[in-house]
Amino acid sequence: MSESSILVTGAAGFIGFHVARQLLSEGRRVVGLDSVNDYYDPALKEARLARLAGEPNFTFVKANLADRAGLLALMAEHKFPVVIHLAAQAGVRYSIDNPHAYADANLEGFLNILEGCRHNSCKHLLYASSSSVYGANKKKPFSVSDRVDNPISLYAATKKANELMAHSYSHLYRLPTTGLRFFTVYGPWGRPDMAIFLFTKAIIDKQPIKLFNHGDMRRDFTYVDDVVGVIGRLIDHVPAGGTDEAPARIYNVGNHKPEHLLHVVEVLEKELGLEAVKTMLPMQPGDVPETFADVDDLMRDVGFKPDTSIEDGIRQFVAWYRGHYGNLGASR
Repeated sequence: MSESSILVTGAAGFIGFHVARQLLSEGRRVVGLDSVNDYYDPALKEARLARLAGEPNFTFVKANLADRAGLLALMAEHKFPVVIHLAAQAGVRYSIDNPHAYADANLEGFLNILEGCRHNSCKHLLYASSSSVYGANKKKPFSVSDRVDNPISLYAATKKANELMAHSYSHLYRLPTTGLRFFTVYGPWGRPDMAIFLFTKAIIDKQPIKLFNHGDMRRDFTYVDDVVGVIGRLIDHVPAGGTDEAPARIYNVGNHKPEHLLHVVEVLEKELGLEAVKTMLPMQPGDVPETFADVDDLMRDVGFKPDTSIEDGIRQFVAWYRGHYGNLGASR
């Protein structure tokens, strides 16, 4: 598969950027697709792309997933043997006020990806799902064998729909698909709407940080390098299926260690040498108090074992943040 280009959607995004960079470092050819929308600061997305642009094996295509004709033409031209689909409209809270953005990108866009894979001999589609599909699941840790029939946000519902859509294409057309339920990914070049990025900026700017559920939240924070490592191992781990089984798999991608949000804030305060101003707020609609990934399947199938502590991960994030932004505070 290494001689043909791999399609990475969401290449200007957080995880997509890291995946594309790793593939390029391995000598693979990558076509990166992204709409570079303004859900968060496009300048950060452009800065990520600038890091990829100098690579001779990288080609960037600016396109929208909902552009059916354009996407299908691109996939027909390249006939990608592997598609790593990481583009999506992200965010639980944003989905409450902007539901149509999720239908366009996460439903219609994903259908276009599936159709492009189906008609162009794709050998493996890996796609981003989310830990949000578990909703208010009370069983811990969350296992891929758990029922996920009660999403509590539209974002979660679209991700569960993606899993069902992928399975149907695996069953009908024998398209091998692997779904990745990501658990709170963080690290250098991260998303500004995610907790660790938000907290870091606010602490430096001496602004209050918002702690929902009065800070009594636990998240299975997963360092981005671990996520990239998982994807790298899964590319050639193609689901085989069987006579009565679709070639489809779903994995949790998490650190298997929930961290209390107040501990995360303490680690950030220590790393930044600054004290956070905390604003305690009630639980927000669509949020859950805890996430906790069972990663036994990954460990069994591809030997994945998360090994980045929250302390090491935050240290590396803060080092990147200071290098990228400097201590510019509110003037940024």
